[in-house]
Amino acid sequence: MTLDSGELLADAVYQRLLDRIFSGDLVPGAPLSVPALAADMDVSRSPVRESVQRLIYDGLAVHIPHAGAKVAQLDQESVFAVLQVREVLDGLAAREATLRARTSDVAALEALVARQEALLGEAPDPQREAALDLEFHTAIRALAANTALTDALHRLDAQAHLYRSALWSSQHNRELALREHRTILAAIDAGDAPTAQTAAAAHVAALTVRMRRWTADQS
Repeated sequence: MTLDSGELLADAVYQRLLDRIFSGDLVPGAPLSVPALAADMDVSRSPVRESVQRLIYDGLAVHIPHAGAKVAQLDQESVFAVLQVREVLDGLAAREATLRARTSDVAALEALVARQEALLGEAPDPQREAALDLEFHTAIRALAANTALTDALHRLDAQAHLYRSALWSSQHNRELALREHRTILAAIDAGDAPTAQTAAAAHVAALTVRMRRWTADQS
């Protein structure tokens, strides 16, 4: 069954394009031709056109006059600026999530962290690890119940994701991220909103430092 024949529209097409960008199938600078993508995904042009516009809005694509849309190319300083803002907003999201989380919500977060921990014994899969990290933070943001905050963080995280997935190829970085997630979770479980805010902000700050080190190591 094709996407056109029933199940979906723009959201499904958008997610497929996201997956292709984050997996590296569509590399930074790659053209986002609506006719070509529609033919490749076996859908009509309309949902593809809408999805490409969403990618531009999210900062994952840019429109070049007379050339069309392309996957965005972010330099490292732009990504560090994104993470600096995310540090503040993710702290706020964790604080608000702590105030609203029910026992079942905490259990759901624990399940996500447990999955992350269980995978430490397997070989790194950067795309999978990045997706798990995003799932954990997305769950916390959803609990914060602040649409403006969630929308802002979605855009920031998507842009940072373009640059940082290779960090997850390091076992040490995986272990550090798990430890930091557990610290955030413990504060939410305890109902300690200020500590949850501090822990979430510290996690993003530490991620920024690790990214700088990784970048330096590659040069």
